[in-house]
Amino acid sequence: MAPAFITFEGIDGCGKSTQLRMLASELRLRGREVVTTREPGGTPLGTRVRQLVLDAEEQVDPLAELLLYAADRAQHVRTLVRPALDSGHVVLSDRYADATVAYQGAGRGFPDEIVSELVVLATGGLMPDLTLIFDLPVDESQRRAHRRTTKGHQRDRLDAEDAAFHTRVRDAYQRIAAAEPERVRVIDAAGSVQETQAQVMRIVMPFLEARR
Repeated sequence: MAPAFITFEGIDGCGKSTQLRMLASELRLRGREVVTTREPGGTPLGTRVRQLVLDAEEQVDPLAELLLYAADRAQHVRTLVRPALDSGHVVLSDRYADATVAYQGAGRGFPDEIVSELVVLATGGLMPDLTLIFDLPVDESQRRAHRRTTKGHQRDRLDAEDAAFHTRVRDAYQRIAAAEPERVRVIDAAGSVQETQAQVMRIVMPFLEARR
């Protein structure tokens, strides 16, 4: 079976991490070899980067944030993603390059050309075969974030950003989807976990079958 690189994107609280885990379990039950990972944090170096850039108590300059994400991605691609694809695995990643375009580009306001150059440099040109963007209204995202906090989930630096920031990020994701309809599919994440999973399966299973 052919390898595949599938990325999961969306604003905070969209449920992408849950859907990634559910898809991985389903694919393994069907006999596929699956590697799950995330950005930042998919490698030992990435774990340390994640602690730095998401720590709510850490004052991270926006440029430093941009470069730290790029460093994490370079390590991630070269030591985990490419080797897994070369071995024939399906790689599922919780965030990838589109997150930098959305969060650091649109969210933080870095120029498109700078973000694009860093993405190409860090990825070596490796782009996903399929990207799922889990779309959620910003007000629902913030309600979910509040519920997680009341249940003991620790808020990170991105959780703490205001609605205007998350609106810019969501709008950027929608522009990415409109610009690359062959690679990117948008999933309505406002419903239940099961409803969202059904959408994921309707997209991913035919996609993988076509790659046999």
